[in-house]
Amino acid sequence: MTLTATATPGKSLVSPTNHALVLIDFQSQMAFATKSIDATNLRNNAALISRAAASFDVPTILTTVAEKSFSGPMFSEVTDAFPGQKLLDRTSMNTWEDGAVIEEVNRIAKPRIVFAGLWTSVCIVGPVASAIDQGFEAYFIADACGDISAEAHERAVERMIQLGAVPMTSLQYLLELQRDWARAETYDSTTGIAKQWGGAYGLGVTYAKTMFGASEGH
Repeated sequence: MTLTATATPGKSLVSPTNHALVLIDFQSQMAFATKSIDATNLRNNAALISRAAASFDVPTILTTVAEKSFSGPMFSEVTDAFPGQKLLDRTSMNTWEDGAVIEEVNRIAKPRIVFAGLWTSVCIVGPVASAIDQGFEAYFIADACGDISAEAHERAVERMIQLGAVPMTSLQYLLELQRDWARAETYDSTTGIAKQWGGAYGLGVTYAKTMFGASEGH
């Protein structure tokens, strides 16, 4: 059998219209005990994926646990990307067991869900396992999650992969949404996000544009 290639994206790639993003418990109390990633990188990556989702109009759920009584406010790096959006506060450690969150999941009605948040072993494994059990495709942004130790984070990542979840990184998420530099309507936003939160890659974009007027699309 001869295979014929076509210039079309793989079905497993994320696009702005084929998934919802769920951001879970990016809160001070959770961050204090997070040791698998330093707080600066964590906040940076949370900002990157939040700005990416907002730029591409990805339906996004923001949820907290015990915001007023224990865990504190959600990172401004996340909430600033979604001004005025209501945060769904829970008592359950497993987001998927909260009725208000599930009502929003059903309203958005996407079969693929991308997760990120704190902690990986509890607040991410729980909804990922539950979503997969109910027939959803689950992805998670590994470097926008964190846990009380590198061991805890890594074992949680392994567990989710064994269940069938797909790992991603923050910059990968942004660039997979853009995917083609000829998409002019989001080009400036994507490169702007990269320059501010894309680390060394963002520095390279800034350098190329400043020194040579370079553009990825040309």
